[in-house]
Amino acid sequence: MILLSAKNLDRHNRFRNITVGFRVSKEEQEELNRAVALSGLSKQEYCYRKCMNRDIVVKGNPKIYKALKTQMAEILAELKAKDPSDLPPEFFESVSLAAKTLEGMKGESPCR
Repeated sequence: MILLSAKNLDRHNRFRNITVGFRVSKEEQEELNRAVALSGLSKQEYCYRKCMNRDIVVKGNPKIYKALKTQMAEILAELKAKDPSDLPPEFFESVSLAAKTLEGMKGESPCR
């Protein structure tokens, strides 16, 4: 018996069967993984939406809350361990994304 994976359909019920890949550095991968975790989307869907310049609207749920809590703990550890002037620009992008996500979860504005 051969098991096949489920068909991957987009929101218009079109079959997604083409693979697109790209290379990233270790730092870029970490930044991407943080953004994906805070979005609540799959990595495929997150990358697709970003590449197609579509909005990523984060809706709070326990998974997002846990990712945000983990991200904030990592930010705090980095700040305690290093001089802020030695931190890479990606660090500040992560802080900004976490702040936007938290702001959206508090209901102050939609997080995009």
